Amino acid sequence: MRRVQTPITILLAILLAALPLAACNNSKPQPTADQPANVSEYPLLDGPNVTPDSDAATWLTGELMACDDVLYVYKDFADGANRYTQKSWMGDDSADVPEMDEASQGYGGSTGIKATINLARHTWGGYYFQTGILAAGSTQPQNDFGSVDGGEDLTGATRLTFYARGAEGGEVVQFFVGGLGIDGAARAQYADSTNQISSGFITLSDQWQRYEIALDGADLSRIAGGFGWVAANNANPSRVEVAFYLDEIRFEFAPASSRRTPILLASYEPAAPGTDAGVINNFAYTYDNAVTLIALARAGQTERALQIADALVYCIDNDRYFSDGRLRNAYINGDVRSFNGWLSPRGQQFARLPGFWDLDDKQWYEDYYAVSTSTGNCAWAILALCEAYRVAPEHPEYLQSAKRLGDFVLTLATSSGAGGFTAGFEGWEGEQVQVGYKSTEHNIDLVAAYRQLAELSDGQQAAAYMEASEQALTFVLAMYDAKQGCFYTGTGDDGVTPNTDVLPLDCQTWAVLALGDSLPASSAQAVMAYAQQNMATSDGLGYDFNTDQDGVWYEGTAQAALAWQALGDEESYQAILNYLNQSTHSDGSITAANHDGTTTGFTVSGLDIPWLYDQRTHIGATAWLSLAQQSENPFTPANNP
Repeated sequence: MRRVQTPITILLAILLAALPLAACNNSKPQPTADQPANVSEYPLLDGPNVTPDSDAATWLTGELMACDDVLYVYKDFADGANRYTQKSWMGDDSADVPEMDEASQGYGGSTGIKATINLARHTWGGYYFQTGILAAGSTQPQNDFGSVDGGEDLTGATRLTFYARGAEGGEVVQFFVGGLGIDGAARAQYADSTNQISSGFITLSDQWQRYEIALDGADLSRIAGGFGWVAANNANPSRVEVAFYLDEIRFEFAPASSRRTPILLASYEPAAPGTDAGVINNFAYTYDNAVTLIALARAGQTERALQIADALVYCIDNDRYFSDGRLRNAYINGDVRSFNGWLSPRGQQFARLPGFWDLDDKQWYEDYYAVSTSTGNCAWAILALCEAYRVAPEHPEYLQSAKRLGDFVLTLATSSGAGGFTAGFEGWEGEQVQVGYKSTEHNIDLVAAYRQLAELSDGQQAAAYMEASEQALTFVLAMYDAKQGCFYTGTGDDGVTPNTDVLPLDCQTWAVLALGDSLPASSAQAVMAYAQQNMATSDGLGYDFNTDQDGVWYEGTAQAALAWQALGDEESYQAILNYLNQSTHSDGSITAANHDGTTTGFTVSGLDIPWLYDQRTHIGATAWLSLAQQSENPFTPANNP
């Protein structure tokens, strides 16, 4: 299943670990993305932005707009937007080096940085925030001072801004940009393109204040040293220790230099680091982003939808381990592309995967589910890329990537039982295995995905995709229980025996939305009657994920609204939509559930712990709300019931 929240205590360490906390010269930041020299920027599309009719689409659009015209040195702890994650100590000596706490209190967002230096121990010292390098085959990123062409091209940036405050007030600190690899007249081969640009000495207040370093006229074509600070005892003569806080460190660009970078949105609003919920702060689930792409395209937000499409194409083409066109279940949020100077084990650029830094054992971890590949998530990416191609046919790469992904999923077809497709691959790289069970939900997705691929293809290729759609349909219909009027979740590990332990809502609503005339009208009505009786909560308007009816799953509730509308029941559709609209935040977003701990009946993939939904803002739920507000069925092309 999808959208798994994996706890902090039972994950396994995996490749490309990196430390978001700063330490000394061998510090280990998380892998983050840059713009490799062989990856061109995508120009913004012509034409004015369209204001969506959907409040939910407006919020989703705003989440992508927040990435415009900025490049973060530090946004939040372990955030995928952080682009200068290697930290290098500089000071009078390398003994007793102080660490920075990057999960401290901040000015905005969920966290900030606390920096401390003992001036009785060090006459001067500070930290350099760098891009660093990752050699092919290495699992340990390293600092680099100009031996590799690894800097960011920041051309067009007009200033670096940041927020800072002293722990007490009166602390004197100097901040700077650039200068990496430059020592007087000596320059490393790939030194920064500009000498160090300094803020001068700043006396900090005990209140947050915004500061900026002007960059006008500077050559910013290669900047590997994105930010730094230094404190010295001669500037702080009365202090034994200088402690201060930093946050929202970012380069700001002139609007004319705007570029459409490939972006995946974090699925959930950030939670406190060190908590179970905080584990997935930087997780951009493939499914959530695919649905978001479709919702934005239907709302007329073509530019924004294509940012996600570009990211999906990149991920298909640049897996760090596989070359068969698959997608992982999740990637890191933000620009998914790897840094200049950061190479996969295959010696190539790569799509970054999410993870978290364990504050207790000081280790970077990845997630078993995130690194795996689920068939249904691939199907949704196919639907999203077909959508992108329809709204931007001048970009054939969207359809080409959808077909490549579809061809990968064809390898998961099986003739056992009622046929259909197995649920994908699970496990760590080098140990992944194809699972035996089949998911009704996944095969519903494939019915629609292969239909769309067939419509956009011709000849033998179209015939092969239509045959695949029929294979998936045969399995789905075999999972229908005519006596109860519902679809089972799928099979057990043998691929044959129906799994009747949990009956999920989305198997019911998606069957109505995706199968169309392939599902008899009487069965479609029976499916929604079953859902209403067994999954609707006490008010009859909110729907739970499963049949225990212990909470409202807003994503599924939006699906139910659209399913009722597909059956011609406008009254139920409007009543549920009104309920959803009353449950949103003022900004148009909505949470995953109406309370923390809403059960699904399933366990987390690979772990024997419950899979739960929390009352936490969720792009997947907001995207489905947007589709419901627009009366749009994501399983069919726009304006095609």
